[in-house]
Amino acid sequence: MSHGSSQRRRIAAAVVSTGLLAVGSAMTTATASAAPAGSASGSAHVNRGHGYMPEVAAAQAARAASRHGSKTLAYGGGIDGIGVMDGQPQVYLVFYGSQWGTQGTDANGNLTFSNDPDVGAATAQMMFKGLGTGGEQWSGTMTQYCDGPLVAKGATSCPAGAAHVPYPSGGAGVLAGVWYDNAAASPQTASGHQLGAEALAAAHHFGNTTAAANRHAYYVILSPHGTNPDSYQGAYCAWHDYNGDSTLTGGAVSSDVGDFAFSNQPYNMDSGAGCGVNFLNTGTKGTLDGWTMTLGHEYSETITDQNPPGGWTASSGQENADECAWLKNVTGGAGNVTMGNGTYTEQGSWSNDTNSCALTHATVS
Repeated sequence: MSHGSSQRRRIAAAVVSTGLLAVGSAMTTATASAAPAGSASGSAHVNRGHGYMPEVAAAQAARAASRHGSKTLAYGGGIDGIGVMDGQPQVYLVFYGSQWGTQGTDANGNLTFSNDPDVGAATAQMMFKGLGTGGEQWSGTMTQYCDGPLVAKGATSCPAGAAHVPYPSGGAGVLAGVWYDNAAASPQTASGHQLGAEALAAAHHFGNTTAAANRHAYYVILSPHGTNPDSYQGAYCAWHDYNGDSTLTGGAVSSDVGDFAFSNQPYNMDSGAGCGVNFLNTGTKGTLDGWTMTLGHEYSETITDQNPPGGWTASSGQENADECAWLKNVTGGAGNVTMGNGTYTEQGSWSNDTNSCALTHATVS
């Protein structure tokens, strides 16, 4: 989910497991974040980023409350001329703060950290290296969405000649860069503004100093184990947004590099089942289920709603991944997606052309 007042979506943690109770109130459509299972209704809605992924129980409660609403996504007309990521996505992972510990490198060339008990850092790098490889069709669902002057505001399908979200090409995934910013400790509870400011620092670090350089860039701000970025704990699991959203906690981020997309990716294994630990797989194999699902959730929403809500959203304010968050054992529910370098647990995304959630989909161009 995006973070803005009009569409900040947090990935609500709606994990349905024995003993987890649904959050007392359904998440609002204005602030979409991933909310964790068992979160208190009073804590879940400070306005945070768009496409916030709620915790498992919260997502299920919201789904039950809105089950009769239309899930069809419509084009929002773009903000600053930006609707979807209509060029090859460039994902930059930013490990924010010295609390990540001592840096190392594994056999696959991934950065590793001494304060990463669940080895989330290397898995995040491998997942983004894997997108678009091995014939994976998870990325196909997002390719049906488009933007540009040919697409009317309110459109629910793309006209001929429109610029679509592309399937990742080149055989090397979408990972464009990794930075360990250990110049200082990250705040214990970073605000949305502080997370956006870190994304701006990352844009400069990677040399993306123009609007054109950031048109297809996405900065994932990964906070360390034991921190509580934007007060996610007990409320949601992740969110995405862009710098110009005035409803970010702490306010919008002034930019000298054009608009830029970023996300708040907490070390959400700290939230346990509320943010998807063992959501699909058992034992240690499932420790990172929610981690890769939230990374995928926010990525898929960023490329289809880059400057929220100028891209594709439902009348409820939900984005493509919100519609399908924390589903399993159903068509389009979560599954283990095989890529060229491994298998990762991902959720499905809403597909307008099939009117359903889809874990895989043929590429549309």
